[in-house]
Amino acid sequence: MMPGMDGPATLEALRQRERGRDLPVVFMTARVQAQEVAGYRAMGAEDVIAKPFDPMSLPRQVQAVWDAIQERGAG
Repeated sequence: MMPGMDGPATLEALRQRERGRDLPVVFMTARVQAQEVAGYRAMGAEDVIAKPFDPMSLPRQVQAVWDAIQERGAG
């Protein structure tokens, strides 16, 4: 848990700022029930990475998110 603000509140605060409106966001959380993940995506999160995460596969997961963003922007 983050002190002061949780992930959704942080994302909401980012989206209220002009420079944060289009910023790609990925949640890293232990809250990965289907309805929770759907809620994060509805808020505008690009993806959700489950905790605990595998440090060996984390770079591939982040790269996959980045590649999807780039592909969407090119298409």
